[in-house]
Amino acid sequence: MREVLPELMRWWRDGRTVGVGTVVATFRSAPRPPGASMLVGPAGEAVGSVSGGCVEGAVYELAQAVVTSGEPHLQRYGVSDDDAFAVGLTCGGILDVYVEKVDQQTFPELGSIADDVDAGRPVAVATVVEHPDPAWVGRRLVVRPDRVDGSLGSERADAAVADDTRGLLAAGHSQTLTYGPDGERRGEGMRVFVWSFAPAARMLVFGAIDFAAAVARMGNFLGYKVTVCDARPVFATATRFPSADEVVVTWPHKYLRGEIDAGRIDGRTVICVLTHDPKFDVPLLEVALRETEVAYVGAMGSRRTHEDRMSRLREAGLTEEQLARLSSPVGLDLGARTPEETAVSIAAEIIALRWGGGGERLAALDGRIHHETRQGAPATVTDVTS
Repeated sequence: MREVLPELMRWWRDGRTVGVGTVVATFRSAPRPPGASMLVGPAGEAVGSVSGGCVEGAVYELAQAVVTSGEPHLQRYGVSDDDAFAVGLTCGGILDVYVEKVDQQTFPELGSIADDVDAGRPVAVATVVEHPDPAWVGRRLVVRPDRVDGSLGSERADAAVADDTRGLLAAGHSQTLTYGPDGERRGEGMRVFVWSFAPAARMLVFGAIDFAAAVARMGNFLGYKVTVCDARPVFATATRFPSADEVVVTWPHKYLRGEIDAGRIDGRTVICVLTHDPKFDVPLLEVALRETEVAYVGAMGSRRTHEDRMSRLREAGLTEEQLARLSSPVGLDLGARTPEETAVSIAAEIIALRWGGGGERLAALDGRIHHETRQGAPATVTDVTS
Protein backbone atom coordinates (compact mmCIF):
# COMPACT_ATOMS: atom_id res chain seq x y z
CA MET A 1 0.00 0.00 0.00
CA ARG A 2 2.79 2.43 0.85
CA GLU A 3 3.90 2.76 -2.78
CA VAL A 4 0.40 3.68 -4.04
CA LEU A 5 -0.64 5.78 -1.05
CA PRO A 6 0.25 9.18 -2.60
CA GLU A 7 -2.00 8.55 -5.61
CA LEU A 8 -4.77 7.15 -3.43
CA MET A 9 -4.61 10.22 -1.19
CA ARG A 10 -4.81 12.58 -4.15
CA TRP A 11 -8.11 11.05 -5.20
CA TRP A 12 -9.39 10.68 -1.62
CA ARG A 13 -8.76 14.34 -0.81
CA ASP A 14 -10.53 15.34 -4.03
CA GLY A 15 -13.61 13.42 -2.85
CA ARG A 16 -13.24 10.75 -5.55
CA THR A 17 -13.95 7.02 -5.26
CA VAL A 18 -11.25 4.39 -5.82
CA GLY A 19 -11.31 0.61 -6.04
CA VAL A 20 -8.49 -0.89 -3.98
CA GLY A 21 -7.29 -4.49 -4.24
CA THR A 22 -4.82 -5.67 -1.62
CA VAL A 23 -2.94 -8.94 -1.22
CA VAL A 24 -3.90 -10.18 2.25
CA ALA A 25 -2.38 -13.68 2.15
CA THR A 26 0.00 -15.60 -0.10
CA PHE A 27 0.79 -19.26 -0.53
CA ARG A 28 3.72 -20.97 -2.25
CA SER A 29 5.38 -18.95 -5.03
CA ALA A 30 3.10 -15.91 -5.02
CA PRO A 31 4.96 -12.99 -6.64
CA ARG A 32 3.91 -10.12 -4.32
CA PRO A 33 3.85 -10.02 -0.50
CA PRO A 34 0.88 -9.26 1.77
CA GLY A 35 0.12 -5.54 1.63
CA ALA A 36 0.84 -5.11 -2.08
CA SER A 37 -1.98 -3.02 -3.53
CA MET A 38 -3.53 -2.04 -6.84
CA LEU A 39 -5.79 0.97 -7.37
CA VAL A 40 -8.50 1.45 -9.97
CA GLY A 41 -9.01 5.20 -10.20
CA PRO A 42 -12.17 7.19 -10.86
CA ALA A 43 -11.41 7.39 -14.58
CA GLY A 44 -10.37 3.74 -14.83
CA GLU A 45 -6.68 4.34 -14.17
CA ALA A 46 -4.71 1.31 -12.90
CA VAL A 47 -1.97 2.05 -10.36
CA GLY A 48 0.20 -0.50 -8.58
CA SER A 49 0.28 -4.27 -8.72
CA VAL A 50 -0.89 -7.27 -6.74
CA SER A 51 0.86 -10.00 -8.70
CA GLY A 52 3.48 -8.51 -10.98
CA GLY A 53 1.09 -8.76 -13.93
CA CYS A 54 -0.45 -12.22 -13.45
CA VAL A 55 -3.97 -11.38 -12.25
CA GLU A 56 -4.17 -7.62 -12.61
CA GLY A 57 -6.84 -7.84 -15.31
CA ALA A 58 -9.15 -9.93 -13.13
CA VAL A 59 -8.60 -7.69 -10.09
CA TYR A 60 -9.24 -4.62 -12.25
CA GLU A 61 -12.66 -5.95 -13.29
CA LEU A 62 -13.50 -7.02 -9.75
CA ALA A 63 -12.54 -3.58 -8.39
CA GLN A 64 -14.85 -1.88 -10.86
CA ALA A 65 -17.71 -4.18 -9.78
CA VAL A 66 -17.00 -3.51 -6.09
CA VAL A 67 -17.01 0.26 -6.64
CA THR A 68 -20.42 -0.07 -8.30
CA SER A 69 -21.93 -2.35 -5.65
CA GLY A 70 -20.16 -0.92 -2.63
CA GLU A 71 -19.73 -4.45 -1.26
CA PRO A 72 -16.15 -5.56 -0.43
CA HIS A 73 -15.02 -8.92 -1.75
CA LEU A 74 -12.29 -11.44 -0.87
CA GLN A 75 -11.11 -13.39 -3.90
CA ARG A 76 -8.57 -16.20 -4.18
CA TYR A 77 -6.47 -16.56 -7.33
CA GLY A 78 -4.19 -19.49 -7.96
CA VAL A 79 -3.61 -23.02 -9.05
CA SER A 80 -6.49 -24.26 -6.94
CA ASP A 81 -8.95 -22.30 -9.07
CA ASP A 82 -10.43 -23.83 -12.18
CA ASP A 83 -9.76 -20.59 -14.01
CA ALA A 84 -6.27 -19.98 -12.61
CA PHE A 85 -4.61 -19.98 -16.01
CA ALA A 86 -7.45 -17.99 -17.50
CA VAL A 87 -6.57 -15.07 -15.24
CA GLY A 88 -2.88 -15.62 -15.75
CA LEU A 89 -1.44 -16.79 -12.40
CA THR A 90 0.86 -19.33 -14.00
CA CYS A 91 3.66 -19.02 -11.42
CA GLY A 92 2.15 -21.74 -9.23
CA GLY A 93 1.30 -19.46 -6.31
CA ILE A 94 -1.96 -18.53 -4.66
CA LEU A 95 -3.11 -15.03 -3.71
CA ASP A 96 -5.96 -13.90 -1.53
CA VAL A 97 -6.92 -10.40 -2.67
CA TYR A 98 -9.32 -8.20 -0.72
CA VAL A 99 -11.06 -5.61 -2.90
CA GLU A 100 -12.91 -2.63 -1.43
CA LYS A 101 -14.40 0.73 -2.32
CA VAL A 102 -12.45 3.62 -0.78
CA ASP A 103 -13.62 7.20 -0.46
CA GLN A 104 -14.13 9.73 2.32
CA GLN A 105 -17.36 8.03 3.41
CA THR A 106 -16.11 4.43 3.49
CA PHE A 107 -12.66 5.24 4.92
CA PRO A 108 -12.79 8.58 6.78
CA GLU A 109 -9.69 7.72 8.85
CA LEU A 110 -7.43 7.53 5.79
CA GLY A 111 -6.34 11.16 5.97
CA SER A 112 -4.94 10.87 9.50
CA ILE A 113 -3.30 7.55 8.62
CA ALA A 114 -1.55 9.12 5.64
CA ASP A 115 -0.39 12.00 7.84
CA ASP A 116 1.17 9.50 10.24
CA VAL A 117 2.87 7.63 7.40
CA ASP A 118 4.29 10.88 5.96
CA ALA A 119 5.57 11.92 9.40
CA GLY A 120 7.17 8.54 10.10
CA ARG A 121 4.81 7.78 12.99
CA PRO A 122 3.88 4.10 13.39
CA VAL A 123 0.27 3.25 12.61
CA ALA A 124 -1.55 0.06 11.61
CA VAL A 125 -4.96 -0.67 10.09
CA ALA A 126 -6.73 -3.93 10.99
CA THR A 127 -9.56 -4.75 8.55
CA VAL A 128 -12.03 -7.62 8.74
CA VAL A 129 -11.77 -9.33 5.34
CA GLU A 130 -13.85 -12.43 6.09
CA HIS A 131 -16.59 -13.16 8.67
CA PRO A 132 -19.73 -15.34 8.94
CA ASP A 133 -21.72 -12.14 9.41
CA PRO A 134 -21.28 -10.00 6.26
CA ALA A 135 -21.96 -6.86 8.30
CA TRP A 136 -18.54 -7.27 9.95
CA VAL A 137 -16.60 -7.34 6.66
CA GLY A 138 -14.82 -4.06 6.03
CA ARG A 139 -14.85 -2.88 9.64
CA ARG A 140 -11.54 -1.45 10.84
CA LEU A 141 -9.41 -0.66 13.83
CA VAL A 142 -6.76 2.02 13.48
CA VAL A 143 -4.03 1.11 15.95
CA ARG A 144 -1.30 3.41 17.17
CA PRO A 145 1.16 2.74 19.99
CA ASP A 146 -0.87 4.92 22.38
CA ARG A 147 -4.47 4.47 21.25
CA VAL A 148 -7.01 2.51 19.20
CA ASP A 149 -9.79 4.03 17.08
CA GLY A 150 -12.82 2.28 15.60
CA SER A 151 -14.44 -1.06 16.35
CA LEU A 152 -14.78 -4.41 14.62
CA GLY A 153 -18.08 -5.28 16.29
CA SER A 154 -17.40 -6.39 19.87
CA GLU A 155 -15.16 -5.47 22.78
CA ARG A 156 -13.66 -8.95 22.81
CA ALA A 157 -12.71 -8.82 19.15
CA ASP A 158 -11.38 -5.28 19.48
CA ALA A 159 -9.15 -6.21 22.43
CA ALA A 160 -7.70 -9.33 20.81
CA VAL A 161 -7.05 -7.73 17.43
CA ALA A 162 -5.63 -4.51 18.91
CA ASP A 163 -3.19 -6.47 21.06
CA ASP A 164 -1.95 -8.60 18.16
CA THR A 165 -1.81 -5.61 15.83
CA ARG A 166 0.47 -3.72 18.20
CA GLY A 167 2.86 -6.68 18.09
CA LEU A 168 2.88 -6.68 14.30
CA LEU A 169 3.33 -2.91 14.22
CA ALA A 170 6.36 -3.12 16.51
CA ALA A 171 7.91 -5.68 14.16
CA GLY A 172 6.88 -3.82 11.01
CA HIS A 173 4.95 -6.77 9.58
CA SER A 174 1.70 -6.93 7.60
CA GLN A 175 -0.22 -10.17 8.06
CA THR A 176 -3.59 -11.89 8.04
CA LEU A 177 -4.75 -13.16 11.44
CA THR A 178 -7.49 -15.70 12.12
CA TYR A 179 -9.93 -15.66 15.04
CA GLY A 180 -13.30 -17.01 16.02
CA PRO A 181 -16.33 -14.92 15.02
CA ASP A 182 -16.17 -12.89 18.25
CA GLY A 183 -12.39 -12.62 18.45
CA GLU A 184 -11.75 -16.02 20.04
CA ARG A 185 -8.06 -16.73 19.70
CA ARG A 186 -8.47 -20.45 19.12
CA GLY A 187 -11.44 -20.20 16.81
CA GLU A 188 -11.81 -19.57 13.13
CA GLY A 189 -14.27 -17.82 10.87
CA MET A 190 -13.00 -14.25 11.15
CA ARG A 191 -9.93 -13.17 9.20
CA VAL A 192 -8.37 -9.79 9.84
CA PHE A 193 -5.72 -8.23 7.65
CA VAL A 194 -3.25 -5.97 9.44
CA TRP A 195 -1.50 -3.29 7.41
CA SER A 196 1.54 -2.09 9.36
CA PHE A 197 2.94 1.28 8.44
CA ALA A 198 6.04 1.31 10.60
CA PRO A 199 8.86 3.76 9.89
CA ALA A 200 11.35 2.44 7.35
CA ALA A 201 13.90 -0.02 8.69
CA ARG A 202 17.35 1.46 9.23
CA MET A 203 20.69 0.67 7.62
CA LEU A 204 23.69 1.97 9.54
CA VAL A 205 26.86 2.15 7.46
CA PHE A 206 30.02 2.76 9.47
CA GLY A 207 33.14 3.89 7.62
CA ALA A 208 33.03 6.72 5.07
CA ILE A 209 34.91 4.93 2.31
CA ASP A 210 34.11 4.46 -1.37
CA PHE A 211 32.46 1.11 -0.66
CA ALA A 212 30.15 2.87 1.81
CA ALA A 213 28.80 5.13 -0.91
CA ALA A 214 27.79 2.09 -2.97
CA VAL A 215 26.29 0.33 0.05
CA ALA A 216 24.31 3.47 0.92
CA ARG A 217 22.91 3.59 -2.63
CA MET A 218 21.91 -0.05 -2.40
CA GLY A 219 20.33 0.44 1.01
CA ASN A 220 18.34 3.37 -0.30
CA PHE A 221 17.20 1.27 -3.27
CA LEU A 222 16.00 -1.48 -0.90
CA GLY A 223 13.94 1.01 1.10
CA TYR A 224 16.11 1.44 4.18
CA LYS A 225 16.62 4.73 5.95
CA VAL A 226 20.40 4.98 5.55
CA THR A 227 22.83 6.59 7.98
CA VAL A 228 26.56 6.87 7.22
CA CYS A 229 28.74 7.44 10.28
CA ASP A 230 32.48 8.10 10.58
CA ALA A 231 34.64 9.96 13.09
CA ARG A 232 36.63 11.69 10.34
CA PRO A 233 34.90 14.90 9.17
CA VAL A 234 37.00 15.19 6.03
CA PHE A 235 35.45 11.94 4.73
CA ALA A 236 31.98 11.98 6.30
CA THR A 237 30.26 14.61 4.16
CA ALA A 238 26.83 14.79 2.60
CA THR A 239 28.43 15.52 -0.77
CA ARG A 240 30.20 12.17 -0.79
CA PHE A 241 27.06 10.28 0.25
CA PRO A 242 24.09 11.79 -1.58
CA SER A 243 22.04 8.57 -1.21
CA ALA A 244 22.26 8.59 2.59
CA ASP A 245 19.41 10.06 4.60
CA GLU A 246 21.93 11.41 7.08
CA VAL A 247 25.69 11.60 7.50
CA VAL A 248 26.98 11.71 11.07
CA VAL A 249 30.46 12.71 12.25
CA THR A 250 31.26 10.99 15.53
CA TRP A 251 32.91 7.86 16.87
CA PRO A 252 30.86 4.89 15.56
CA HIS A 253 30.46 3.08 18.89
CA LYS A 254 29.30 6.27 20.62
CA TYR A 255 26.75 6.92 17.88
CA LEU A 256 25.36 3.38 18.04
CA ARG A 257 25.07 3.42 21.82
CA GLY A 258 23.28 6.76 21.65
CA GLU A 259 20.80 5.41 19.10
CA ILE A 260 20.18 2.35 21.28
CA ASP A 261 19.54 4.53 24.33
CA ALA A 262 17.16 6.69 22.28
CA GLY A 263 15.15 3.61 21.20
CA ARG A 264 15.91 4.08 17.50
CA ILE A 265 17.41 0.61 16.94
CA ASP A 266 15.09 -2.36 16.46
CA GLY A 267 15.04 -5.90 15.16
CA ARG A 268 14.83 -4.75 11.54
CA THR A 269 18.00 -2.65 11.69
CA VAL A 270 21.00 -3.76 9.64
CA ILE A 271 24.57 -2.70 10.48
CA CYS A 272 27.40 -2.66 7.94
CA VAL A 273 30.89 -2.06 9.39
CA LEU A 274 33.25 -1.08 6.57
CA THR A 275 36.07 0.60 8.49
CA HIS A 276 38.31 -2.50 8.80
CA ASP A 277 40.31 -0.51 11.34
CA PRO A 278 40.38 -2.03 14.85
CA LYS A 279 40.29 1.29 16.68
CA PHE A 280 36.90 1.94 15.05
CA ASP A 281 35.33 -1.44 14.42
CA VAL A 282 36.20 -3.37 17.61
CA PRO A 283 34.46 -0.94 20.04
CA LEU A 284 31.57 -0.65 17.56
CA LEU A 285 31.13 -4.40 17.19
CA GLU A 286 31.27 -4.83 20.96
CA VAL A 287 28.20 -2.61 21.23
CA ALA A 288 26.44 -4.09 18.20
CA LEU A 289 26.87 -7.72 19.21
CA ARG A 290 26.49 -7.33 22.97
CA GLU A 291 23.75 -4.70 23.25
CA THR A 292 21.47 -5.15 20.23
CA GLU A 293 19.24 -7.79 18.61
CA VAL A 294 19.42 -6.29 15.13
CA ALA A 295 18.67 -8.27 11.97
CA TYR A 296 22.21 -8.17 10.60
CA VAL A 297 25.74 -7.20 11.58
CA GLY A 298 28.31 -7.45 8.80
CA ALA A 299 31.97 -6.39 8.84
CA MET A 300 34.29 -5.89 5.88
CA GLY A 301 37.86 -7.13 5.82
CA SER A 302 40.23 -9.81 4.61
CA ARG A 303 40.50 -13.24 6.21
CA ARG A 304 43.49 -12.00 8.19
CA THR A 305 41.61 -8.90 9.31
CA HIS A 306 38.69 -11.09 10.32
CA GLU A 307 40.85 -13.39 12.47
CA ASP A 308 42.51 -10.43 14.17
CA ARG A 309 39.12 -8.82 14.78
CA MET A 310 37.69 -12.01 16.29
CA SER A 311 40.67 -12.32 18.64
CA ARG A 312 40.22 -8.75 19.83
CA LEU A 313 36.50 -9.27 20.36
CA ARG A 314 37.14 -12.41 22.39
CA GLU A 315 39.64 -10.50 24.49
CA ALA A 316 36.92 -7.90 25.05
CA GLY A 317 34.75 -10.64 26.58
CA LEU A 318 32.26 -11.42 23.81
CA THR A 319 30.86 -14.94 23.89
CA GLU A 320 30.94 -17.39 21.01
CA GLU A 321 27.16 -17.06 20.72
CA GLN A 322 27.49 -13.29 20.31
CA LEU A 323 30.33 -13.67 17.81
CA ALA A 324 28.27 -16.14 15.76
CA ARG A 325 25.94 -13.26 14.85
CA LEU A 326 28.73 -11.48 12.99
CA SER A 327 28.84 -11.86 9.19
CA SER A 328 32.52 -11.47 8.39
CA PRO A 329 33.94 -11.25 5.83
CA VAL A 330 30.81 -9.46 4.76
CA GLY A 331 28.61 -10.48 1.83
CA LEU A 332 27.89 -13.51 -0.35
CA ASP A 333 30.42 -15.14 -2.64
CA LEU A 334 29.60 -13.41 -5.93
CA GLY A 335 33.18 -12.79 -6.99
CA ALA A 336 32.58 -9.08 -6.41
CA ARG A 337 35.46 -6.65 -6.96
CA THR A 338 34.15 -3.12 -7.45
CA PRO A 339 32.38 -1.12 -4.72
CA GLU A 340 29.09 -1.52 -6.59
CA GLU A 341 29.50 -5.27 -6.95
CA THR A 342 30.46 -5.53 -3.28
CA ALA A 343 27.34 -3.58 -2.34
CA VAL A 344 25.24 -6.10 -4.30
CA SER A 345 27.02 -8.92 -2.44
CA ILE A 346 26.23 -7.35 0.94
CA ALA A 347 22.62 -6.66 -0.04
CA ALA A 348 22.25 -10.25 -1.26
CA GLU A 349 23.42 -11.55 2.12
CA ILE A 350 20.99 -9.29 3.98
CA ILE A 351 18.10 -10.45 1.79
CA ALA A 352 19.09 -14.12 2.11
CA LEU A 353 19.23 -13.91 5.90
CA ARG A 354 15.96 -12.01 6.03
CA TRP A 355 14.03 -14.61 4.06
CA GLY A 356 16.03 -17.76 4.74
CA GLY A 357 17.57 -18.07 1.27
CA GLY A 358 20.73 -20.08 0.68
CA GLY A 359 22.32 -17.90 -1.98
CA GLU A 360 22.48 -20.68 -4.58
CA ARG A 361 21.53 -20.26 -8.23
CA LEU A 362 17.79 -20.77 -8.64
CA ALA A 363 18.37 -22.60 -11.90
CA ALA A 364 20.25 -25.30 -9.97
CA LEU A 365 17.52 -25.77 -7.35
CA ASP A 366 14.15 -27.48 -7.21
CA GLY A 367 11.13 -26.43 -5.15
CA ARG A 368 9.72 -23.05 -4.26
CA ILE A 369 11.30 -19.80 -5.37
CA HIS A 370 9.80 -17.60 -2.66
CA HIS A 371 10.57 -18.46 0.95
CA GLU A 372 7.73 -18.34 3.45
CA THR A 373 9.28 -16.88 6.58
CA ARG A 374 11.73 -14.23 7.60
CA GLN A 375 14.55 -15.03 9.95
CA GLY A 376 13.36 -14.42 13.48
CA ALA A 377 9.99 -13.12 12.35
CA PRO A 378 6.46 -14.49 12.29
CA ALA A 379 5.10 -16.00 9.11
CA THR A 380 3.92 -13.59 6.46
CA VAL A 381 2.07 -16.19 4.42
CA THR A 382 -1.20 -18.06 4.76
CA ASP A 383 -3.42 -17.48 7.79
CA VAL A 384 -1.84 -17.26 11.22
CA THR A 385 -3.98 -18.23 14.18
CA SER A 386 -3.25 -16.06 17.17
